[in-house]
Amino acid sequence: MKKWILFSGIIIVIFAGIVLFHQKIVSLIVLPQYIAWASDTEVSGLKIGAALDERQLVIAKEIGIKNPEKVRLVYVDEVPFPYENLVLKVVGEALGFIGEGIINNAQVFGYSIYIRNGYQLTTPNLAHELVHVLQIERSSLKQVITQHFADLVKYGYENSPLEVEAFKAEEKYQYR
Repeated sequence: MKKWILFSGIIIVIFAGIVLFHQKIVSLIVLPQYIAWASDTEVSGLKIGAALDERQLVIAKEIGIKNPEKVRLVYVDEVPFPYENLVLKVVGEALGFIGEGIINNAQVFGYSIYIRNGYQLTTPNLAHELVHVLQIERSSLKQVITQHFADLVKYGYENSPLEVEAFKAEEKYQYR
């Protein structure tokens, strides 16, 4: 019996160590690589994307974006992901960002909104993405990415506070 308790204790300590080590790996290795890649992706989008039209600018201003004239829409065959980085690819697959049957329709990188060709950027969908621009504008791309990764682990996608705020904008603009 004492051996079983000792064995169970050792297993719990090892498991706790793996969990803590995993969080360190993500925060020290994975996030900095993803943030650097996302920052480069924003810069590329700012160069090649289209400015918001007048109707879209009104929505961006209503949502609270301070610099809506900086926002760019980038239409692509596939929303970018750093597939060439093995670490980020594995993490992306583990978190469900990429993989078999997963289609990313739109994603925000700072002031650049990447939209998959064929995805309808309706007013509610645009409002959702513009909220993410606002969230980044309020803090930084680095802070939002860091928070989003932590929130996905803790709450899942649907209940992540950043997504909940964006979903509220979708609801608000659903009839416009």
